[in-house]
Amino acid sequence: MNNLFVYLEIEEGTVAEVSLELLTKGRSLANQLSCKMEAIAAGANLDGIAQQVFPYGVDVLHIFHDERLSPYMTLPHTSILVELFKKEQPQICLMGATIIGRDLGPRVSSALGSGLTADCTSLEIGDHEEKKAGKIYKDLLYQIRPAFGGNIVAWIINPDHRPQMATVREGVMKKEILDPYYQGETVEHTVSEYVKEEDFVISIIDRHIEKSKVNIKNSPIIVSGGYGVGSKENFQLLYQLADVLGAEVGASRAAVDAGFTEHERQVGQTGVTVRPKVYIACGISGQIQHIAGMQDSSIIISINNDPGAPINTIADYVIIGEVEKVIPKMIKYYRKNTK
Repeated sequence: MNNLFVYLEIEEGTVAEVSLELLTKGRSLANQLSCKMEAIAAGANLDGIAQQVFPYGVDVLHIFHDERLSPYMTLPHTSILVELFKKEQPQICLMGATIIGRDLGPRVSSALGSGLTADCTSLEIGDHEEKKAGKIYKDLLYQIRPAFGGNIVAWIINPDHRPQMATVREGVMKKEILDPYYQGETVEHTVSEYVKEEDFVISIIDRHIEKSKVNIKNSPIIVSGGYGVGSKENFQLLYQLADVLGAEVGASRAAVDAGFTEHERQVGQTGVTVRPKVYIACGISGQIQHIAGMQDSSIIISINNDPGAPINTIADYVIIGEVEKVIPKMIKYYRKNTK
């Protein structure tokens, strides 16, 4: 009762990165609330899930094993969470802001009348006072996310309804093992007690997933371009620099919208959150939506012809100049000095 729950996304017996990140954050929140952290695994091939998640501080792992639960399908997974939450009465539920989380979260929150905040960038525990009503709410989940196009940061609370539900984008939270020897409790449930047969009315005949060839999230060096790069042709300079440095190429939303490169490379609030050792921002003005996705980079280098560009205020090094003039010089220098 009143514990914190994390829904685990599982693909072929492997827990998704975003779920492990949420377990790390969930453990921290549960410690503040002096409650247990529980996780939900529903699908097939779940034998190795416990050893994957217990090191992150999971106290109770709820297992729902049925071949028909994998891959994810809306109706049965919704029924499992709704019925389980009716029994367990959690105070918080966290999910990834993925295709699955964006489908499942609203359905569960609607069925329970609890409300949900999507695409959170931070989660905190705090108190809230309703002065007009003379009420003080203790230990609420502050669900923090950019709003109004990223122009403000909204702190959202849900004082009266439970569970407090939030989805969080992949890469926003850091993934850290609590204790490799941590041991929680495993509870195996009978799926038929939670899911009606008619929820399995749809079956997947064939399924194909095209894996992304772009891996900017885990790259130690990212060369990222914005609208200020000027053209798709100029953007090729970034690929050349990235090739010399062994880096990946990223982009701002403006660059993607202009057709300079593909959406998979977009960094920011509506793209990927990254934490490379070096982030080279080329022709990027530094809108809050973009900064939200790269501000935790160890070293930020800005190349911009505008000395007043917002990104310069968070950059460790600033090069004032035209991208098409600066980048070729960098390429020439690194080629000469990395042989």
